[in-house]
Amino acid sequence: MTSGYPALRWRDAMEQALYGPDGFFVAGPGPAAHFRTSVHASPVFAACLLRQLTAVDEALGRPARLDVVDVGAGRGELLRALLTRADPDLADRIHPVAVERAERPADLPPGIDWRHEIPEGITGLLLATEWLDNVPLDVATPTPDGWRHLLVDPTTGHETPGPTVSPTDTTWLTHWWPPTPTRAEVGRTRDEAWAEAVGRVERGLALAVDYGHLRDARPLDGTLTGYRDGRQVSPVPDGSCDVTAHVAMDSVAAAGARVAGCAYTLVSQREALRALGADGGRPPLALASRDPAGYLRALAGASAAAELTDPAGLGGHWWLRQPVGVAPEATMAR
Repeated sequence: MTSGYPALRWRDAMEQALYGPDGFFVAGPGPAAHFRTSVHASPVFAACLLRQLTAVDEALGRPARLDVVDVGAGRGELLRALLTRADPDLADRIHPVAVERAERPADLPPGIDWRHEIPEGITGLLLATEWLDNVPLDVATPTPDGWRHLLVDPTTGHETPGPTVSPTDTTWLTHWWPPTPTRAEVGRTRDEAWAEAVGRVERGLALAVDYGHLRDARPLDGTLTGYRDGRQVSPVPDGSCDVTAHVAMDSVAAAGARVAGCAYTLVSQREALRALGADGGRPPLALASRDPAGYLRALAGASAAAELTDPAGLGGHWWLRQPVGVAPEATMAR
């Protein structure tokens, strides 16, 4: 059953639902009120990113100004945490930039720059934690006469077949999506968004952290879904919920590599955070008798790290590390 509203391509419906005047990410308290990301789950995540930032800083020769640009910054939670944890010398040199479509939060520290677009000429670290999954995309279905867009009623979520997919998107689907799906999410818009972001980095590291999949493991019926108040819901693009789809990480990585002209690494969050010191291991019991308070602190830290590295949860996210103008090994934390 339809509502009488005109059906839209999913890309247009997502843009309106997420970033329109009353969109999910523009109006209201922000994403932290609705779902739990790595940024919100534990300070361990910020601590690990600070180690990554320190490695980038050293690779760049400790510049007088070190840009830290957070794309899809929510309400600036990650930048606040990084600035709080950084030692004075590093904090004094950090130029923090939050990039978000919403208006600047009233309680944001004045030292954090707030922008609606990614700045150019970045020297430092560009972060995109769970941003690409919210870049609007089209959804297509195979038919006897080729791929066709799925159109969606923005008030009910009801879908109907629409016009033929463009030759450009057909090429993307042929290369990046398995041959026999019932529906597919056309990730070309995410490729373009990431390539543009990488292109804004003059020297440093572009890091995308998101949930996604690789070509050989694409789901046959796609991943489009919604979230509201901590619960998964139907992806009705009416502005009342997050509308999201997993990222084709290999396609995004290839797009970034074409811009940067440099090798990338693509690993699980579990592997990345363990390399940055978050192993989730239980502290030794001997510590409990020697230092009970220290044992409890260590236990709490291990529990938080375990959530972030759980391969069935946040640990299954992907980390795409794309160096620009520096050797890939130079940006690895030691």
